[in-house]
Amino acid sequence: MTENSVGFIGLGVMGEPICRNMLTKSGAPFQVLDLAEAPMARLAEAGAQRAESVAALAATVDVLFLSLPGGAEVEAVITGPGGIAAHAREGLTVVDLSTAPVALTRQMAERLAALDVDYADAPVARTRQAAIDGTLSIMVGASDAVFARVRPLLDHAASDVTHCGPVGCGQVTKILNNMVLFETVVALSEALALGRSAGMDPGLLFDTLSKGSADSFALRNHGLKSMVPQAFPEGAFSTNYALKDLSYALELARDAGIVAHGAETARHRLERARDAGYGANYFPALSMVHDARPGGDGD
Repeated sequence: MTENSVGFIGLGVMGEPICRNMLTKSGAPFQVLDLAEAPMARLAEAGAQRAESVAALAATVDVLFLSLPGGAEVEAVITGPGGIAAHAREGLTVVDLSTAPVALTRQMAERLAALDVDYADAPVARTRQAAIDGTLSIMVGASDAVFARVRPLLDHAASDVTHCGPVGCGQVTKILNNMVLFETVVALSEALALGRSAGMDPGLLFDTLSKGSADSFALRNHGLKSMVPQAFPEGAFSTNYALKDLSYALELARDAGIVAHGAETARHRLERARDAGYGANYFPALSMVHDARPGGDGD
């Protein structure tokens, strides 16, 4: 085993640029693994080695990053046949950059702790461009010692790295971040629809709102850049992914015995967008569907 070696599993929309920044800035030896060949080839050109398998990574590297679509994939990579739990060497540190349920995160950490494997949940926020630029916000749940160990690598991918508390707290913060974002986009979509119906130019409306107390990151990015021009590409953070993340927030609400009315409304709007054919599109596409009062014009 090479000292301070790093493995990275999951080279998708966010994973590839995160890995590239860590690889090129840290100088550490990297092994990468993905179901697709193209991102592995691109990172190999930057100096990474292709890993043979999850098992091989778990048995050889010091720090193993996961950047996967969601909790189901994280659980499969950790506990499935040929997974991390079956092959991890003592002293390995697993860092999950994915967004996953809080309860599952803590279960995975306990499972690996029994094998003398440390765990940190470190979900990321902001856009793909931020991932490319190395200016993500990363929210970390880990012990003080594990946070200190992994922070230097995380710093290469982010402008803000926050220790949110013990394992699971990174996920709590990211899930609630996304919940608030989705609810804000719903509010923006209502303002957009009402403004249009009243004869207001959409771009001028949102630009003016950005100069007042309605200003937000969501307005300036999701609103002005996506909702006003009605640009909802595939390959961005999709409606289906938004529904997955929102389900984690609603799971937290159920566990806490709290009715999250705003989150329920956001789920309804996202489901409407999915059912209208926008499931694979950038999630602000929810602005394309609206509920109508009886006798109204509908969608």
